[in-house]
Amino acid sequence: MNILLTGAAGNVGLETLKALLDEKCNITVLELNNRKTRNKLNKYRNKINIVYGSINDEDLIRKLITNKDVIIHLAAIIPPLADRNPELTRKVNYEGTRNIIDRIKEQKNKPFLIFSSSISVYGDRVNNSYINANDKLIPSLGDYYAEVKIMTEEMIRNANIPYTIYRLTGIMGYPALDALMFHMPLDTKIEFASNRDVGYAFAESIHHLSELNGKTFNLGGGIKFRTTYEKFIKKMFDIYGLDYKYINKRAFATQNFHCGYYEDTDKLNNILHFQRDTLDSYYEKVANETGKFVKLMTKLFSRPVIFFLNKTSEPLKALKNNNINLIKRFFKK
Repeated sequence: MNILLTGAAGNVGLETLKALLDEKCNITVLELNNRKTRNKLNKYRNKINIVYGSINDEDLIRKLITNKDVIIHLAAIIPPLADRNPELTRKVNYEGTRNIIDRIKEQKNKPFLIFSSSISVYGDRVNNSYINANDKLIPSLGDYYAEVKIMTEEMIRNANIPYTIYRLTGIMGYPALDALMFHMPLDTKIEFASNRDVGYAFAESIHHLSELNGKTFNLGGGIKFRTTYEKFIKKMFDIYGLDYKYINKRAFATQNFHCGYYEDTDKLNNILHFQRDTLDSYYEKVANETGKFVKLMTKLFSRPVIFFLNKTSEPLKALKNNNINLIKRFFKK
């Protein structure tokens, strides 16, 4: 089987690549040419065909798609960059996918497209936390990334090509603290998934194309990967040695984000059997990878570290600056 994988150096892409290496298939990956992607992919250069370029390049995509059986399309601009640069988001996430679809249509034997969408398409579900793939898609106010995902899904469904769509929940690799953490309300219910399990799911999909064809699935980690956002932050702070009492709860939005519990996540898992990790195993992994020196330093400087984090909060800045539009976006009345 001949596979094209886009976005192979990303959080999910790299795990998908690792899982595909266990399969008897010919793998071509497409990535942007920069130091970060080269460093991640070079170790695999003797096992795969690495191509550096853009998914918006018609001639390149036409060449790469020829004689392919499956395209696993993960390349995308994601938040927070997606929020800061909507033009780039549309160019890559929508126009880039359209380029792939148009090139698929040119093929006599059309390759199967596996597309990565997002839980963000459901919008704010704080008060209605159980999510089904048949639910109405209502992106949160100001979430252009989600709007583009919805547009792209519709384009794929109308393209008359073989496809499946996975709406990914929050994917856990090694965590990073940034300003986006304050966009999610603390009482949000979350069903995470590990990047390892999600990568396995994409790779395993190549054996189940007939079962997946024409369908859209929610992809989450299952019951054992569920928590609330506040419980998650408290646990992660504890692992890092940070004192949660210094966090400013007013720094968190109270509406207009996304996430929830996938009540139908078993549908895809019953086909692919990818749910192996749990929230507890993730916490254990992070704890093992967090060095004692790092934890000691964060514990010593817990207050200034969290004080700095609080200052990065966009919802808090909106309150301090009396930005009416952003206050309406981030906070309930």
